[in-house]
Amino acid sequence: MFCSQLFVTLQKIYGNTLFFVILKSMYRTKTCGELRLSDAGERVTLAGWVQRTRKMGGMTFVDLRDRYGITQLVFNEAVNTDLCNQANKLGREYCIQAVGQVCERQSKNQNIPTGDVEIIVDELTVLSESDTPPFTIEDNTDGGDDIRMKYRYLDLRRTAVRKNLELRHRMTILIRNFLDARDFIEVETPILIGSTPEGARDFVVPSRMNPGQFYALPQSPQTLKQLLMVSGFDRYFQIAKCFRDEDLRADRQPEFTQIDCEMSFVDQEDVIDLFEDMARHLFKEVRGVTLPDKLVQMTWHDAMKRYGSDKPDLRFGMEFVELMPQLKGTGSFPVFNEAEYIGAICVPGCANYTRKQLDQLTDFVKRPQVGAKGLVYVKFNDDGSVKSSIDKFYTPEVWENVRQATGAKNGDLVLILSGDNANKTRIQLCTLRLEMGDRLGLRDKDKFECLWIVDFPLFEWSDEEQRLMATHHPFTMPNPADIALLDEHPEKVRAMAYDFVCNGTELGGGSLRIHDGKLQEKMFRILGFTPERAMAQFGFLINAFKYGAPPHAGLAFGLDRFVSIMAGLDSIRDCIAFPKNNSGRDVMLDAPSAIDKKQLDELMINIIPGED
Repeated sequence: MFCSQLFVTLQKIYGNTLFFVILKSMYRTKTCGELRLSDAGERVTLAGWVQRTRKMGGMTFVDLRDRYGITQLVFNEAVNTDLCNQANKLGREYCIQAVGQVCERQSKNQNIPTGDVEIIVDELTVLSESDTPPFTIEDNTDGGDDIRMKYRYLDLRRTAVRKNLELRHRMTILIRNFLDARDFIEVETPILIGSTPEGARDFVVPSRMNPGQFYALPQSPQTLKQLLMVSGFDRYFQIAKCFRDEDLRADRQPEFTQIDCEMSFVDQEDVIDLFEDMARHLFKEVRGVTLPDKLVQMTWHDAMKRYGSDKPDLRFGMEFVELMPQLKGTGSFPVFNEAEYIGAICVPGCANYTRKQLDQLTDFVKRPQVGAKGLVYVKFNDDGSVKSSIDKFYTPEVWENVRQATGAKNGDLVLILSGDNANKTRIQLCTLRLEMGDRLGLRDKDKFECLWIVDFPLFEWSDEEQRLMATHHPFTMPNPADIALLDEHPEKVRAMAYDFVCNGTELGGGSLRIHDGKLQEKMFRILGFTPERAMAQFGFLINAFKYGAPPHAGLAFGLDRFVSIMAGLDSIRDCIAFPKNNSGRDVMLDAPSAIDKKQLDELMINIIPGED
């Protein structure tokens, strides 16, 4: 608006000459995605990158691309030979400027919004030449993951990747507006903090001014946002960068972004209700999906018993059925008779699976990533007959009991796993369930099933540390009904914690926080902290609680995961502008990398040579 008023004012003062000089000096008057048939006859200036060129007789056609779309440029050898020759020399990804008249296309392209028009070019300027790119900059590219990550700045030109980042931008705007309307204030917390080595490993940063001492990059702004509650900022949020030095997978990166929130004077249902509303708002605005008025809340114990996961995928059935009464001690199969847990899933309509397909499933569950020793199947065939891999060990009556327990119908397949550890076997059965969901096409990316998981255990046993660890973090409030168990049976204490799960992915989680200094000290004691260590690492928080800490709670959504779910992606990498690979490396920047000896000397760091 200001620019338009300025041009009008300058035109009145200096006349049309200066006015048109100013317009002509602009790199573009329109984008490559906005022209329509109603613009026919208009003279425009476009700028962008050459997607492709096509020469047909005396005509040359150039598809010009920018962030907004593609427009076809036309060069006619009969009208301007030199200009046409110039167009014929354009290579892919040349950055150019074109001036010409908008005309109706003879052969329209209904696949793009600008497909009804083209530009008859009379001026062409090469702004920057380009080497031949290492892969095609198109939706269906020929570039593999490694080469696309190395040339990420080129990959970002592809529409599919660009749209993911535009979606991310839109979601952050929606989130900020939603929270702002509910009195949240955005506060930036520091990136250089002290190390708190509980949970994942910290990334550490040496301090030149404090030799031999290190900052840590935050795994979460957890303690800082709690201090903000003590400070009276009763509703805080931040789109926060966080860092964890842990092994990677499709939904993890060493640096990631959280929608980090904290509230004072709230209980668990207050937090769940508010952020359920936020999720409902995002799904409606972004995907046009209406979530239920109230989402299911499932306890951690129920989730593990029914699905073998604290992030169950509810887009399809195959809920677990325990078959201990039906199969242990009712036949002569030693594996089941010695098992501590026997569980099954009923796969609808798959009794026609071939021996080869069943052998493939058996091989799948025996993979080290799954860890099962074998798989038992029972086919309830369409004709009413029953066929099992362990037929000889059981009578027909036993299989009928299995049918009744699993709800199997004629044509269904029952898959059974057993083991000496119930939780471990359920996790293996969960992996098998998800595999069957994938094979049968039941995990539709355009279908969304969300729920809350509640009543987590407050502690979990770590074989590596040989002690109890906090399931979430040391600041989670125990369930008031279980506080009496803290001294004698801490493993039985439930946490006032909650996770938001969608389609088998944990999108966010949070908890009520401890706001009483004495209870916080007890938590540290159970976790193996000496009073001295607790004060050294968290004394700032314990001391803050002495000054009227309010009851408070919070939640953090993983922005990268949330965007990837909305975009229907299998990995979070394509909704991050410059991600790391599966080894935690930025292959584009070649980072991490060695640093100069002078830098090491300034930091008083000596590198000890290793085998590699």
